[in-house]
Amino acid sequence: MSKSATGFLILTLLSGIFHMSTAEDSTVTLPLIACGVFGALFVLALIAGRRIKFDPVLR
Repeated sequence: MSKSATGFLILTLLSGIFHMSTAEDSTVTLPLIACGVFGALFVLALIAGRRIKFDPVLR
């Protein structure tokens, strides 16, 4: 996992935990929106950081 993916994972977890600790009902809060944004960026960082090895010789 790349450094950016790790950072986005940590930010996702922190904002999710912060939302769970502050929101008492099921409302959309800023930490919940940030959790969704950071989660999407985490997935994009995982996709961008993936190294795909291509073998042109099919065996």
